[in-house]
Amino acid sequence: MADDRRRYGLSGEKQAAEHLAANGYRILETNYKNRFGEIDIVARDNRTLVFVEVKSRRSNRFGTARESITPDKRRRVSMVALGYLKSNGGTRQKARFDVVTLDACSPDGDFRIEIIKNAFDLNYG
Repeated sequence: MADDRRRYGLSGEKQAAEHLAANGYRILETNYKNRFGEIDIVARDNRTLVFVEVKSRRSNRFGTARESITPDKRRRVSMVALGYLKSNGGTRQKARFDVVTLDACSPDGDFRIEIIKNAFDLNYG
């Protein structure tokens, strides 16, 4: 069961990266990890560094993908992003947090993909 969820999540992240690239983002890293956690995708959108959280749902039974970005998740992603910026010498560069949601819209496995730009602000409190 856990392996199936992991495969599903990785598939969603791959589709999200392809969708971002098709929309002009340059993918820098996927599954970036540091001592604070993980960010699904680090990308560049023109001159802006973008930290992307990917959420995919097979159904809306437990809410939409958008609704699953909790305050705790925003805080953890923020901490990882700060660590990334510090380790890459970029604490003064323009950055933002986007979310890519993939909500199942058919039994065939088709998804409705949405890029939510500036989905949340830096949150480390």
